[in-house]
Amino acid sequence: MTAHRFHVHVHVADLEASLRFYTQLFGTDPSVHKPDYAKWMLDDPRLNFAISSGRAGDTGIAHLGLQADTPEALAAIGTRLEAADAIALAETGTTCCYARSDKFWAQDPQGVRWEAFHSHGEATSYHAPDSDASTATCCGPDAGVAAMAAALAAPVTNTGKAACCGPASTSACC
Repeated sequence: MTAHRFHVHVHVADLEASLRFYTQLFGTDPSVHKPDYAKWMLDDPRLNFAISSGRAGDTGIAHLGLQADTPEALAAIGTRLEAADAIALAETGTTCCYARSDKFWAQDPQGVRWEAFHSHGEATSYHAPDSDASTATCCGPDAGVAAMAAALAAPVTNTGKAACCGPASTSACC
């Protein structure tokens, strides 16, 4: 049995138009559909494909990732990321994208953000309920090279209390 599912998260300008397009492309309705978010959990190909409303002018691939089926599979990915000296942020029990998850965030040498995660429950909100949605980030640390370089130099563990899916900043990424 496969222990991972490939993940792609895309910011879209028009959620409803994108919802119609991806529903037709994948031949199925999303497994999660919210006013600002939709997700398809596909088995062929084994893919977790998500779209969300981005900020004005902020569209395209938000990040790529690997969804682990078990905590042990996530730990194995974390070990590989640690060996590559690539972990920018480790989170436990965070709320993001209508799910409760443990995560590792990294950035590859080209600047592509990667999320490795294991979800262990649903959530009723996109962001953590106790976070300030106006200042919370979601989908990992800011994509800026300087911010990621600093994060790589001093990894942070987030318990999900301050912000969803990453350290607080002045603008949300999702």
